[in-house]
Amino acid sequence: MARQGYLLDTHCWLWWHIDPDKLGQQAFQLIENGNNEIFFSVVSAWEITIKYALNRIKLPFPPDSYIPKRLEKSYMDVLPIHLEHTLRVGQLPPYHNDPFDRLLIAQAYTEHLTVITKDALFKQYKIETAW
Repeated sequence: MARQGYLLDTHCWLWWHIDPDKLGQQAFQLIENGNNEIFFSVVSAWEITIKYALNRIKLPFPPDSYIPKRLEKSYMDVLPIHLEHTLRVGQLPPYHNDPFDRLLIAQAYTEHLTVITKDALFKQYKIETAW
């Protein structure tokens, strides 16, 4: 049986590590299930770093140490940003204005991944979502 691939929205990755009770039951179970392939996007690292610098999010350590340390201890795969992902963003309808989310959506579409997200706007795109 092929493993199911899931891409974490940034808030889900943060909640998984900082406050797992904020995750929906299905989201928690999907992330916890070792049979699923879970991806953390470089987009999320970029978003976390920017928001941390702007004091919009708090972390126990700065992102340049916090993110790599969490990834070292996890079974999640890091999804890089490819040219195809960035070009796909320009083909997306303008339902979502957040550039980070638009790139995550483009990655999910291109890589055929289900996005674990609480953001209802993701459902407007032709991608699978879970919460």
